[in-house]
Amino acid sequence: MSQPDPLLAKILSGISDTAIPFAQLWQLLTRLGFNEHIRGGHYIFTKQGVEEILNLQHHNGKAKAYQIKLVRAVILKYQLGTKNEPSL
Repeated sequence: MSQPDPLLAKILSGISDTAIPFAQLWQLLTRLGFNEHIRGGHYIFTKQGVEEILNLQHHNGKAKAYQIKLVRAVILKYQLGTKNEPSL
């Protein structure tokens, strides 16, 4: 049985939204199947079957807290990273 992703658990817990390294968030979204496009300092993540477009920037190497909340909402809405994740 695979181990749960510690970063995913940290994001879902909501207790440290200001302490998430942007590089780790980028890796998590990539593992969850998001496609990335870069426009200047904006990292735009899209995924087939997900209506929301995640437009993220970093500040001093950390993800912005309000954007972590947006990512958490999308992960919960679509049950991403879980066994119940719908296959596309």
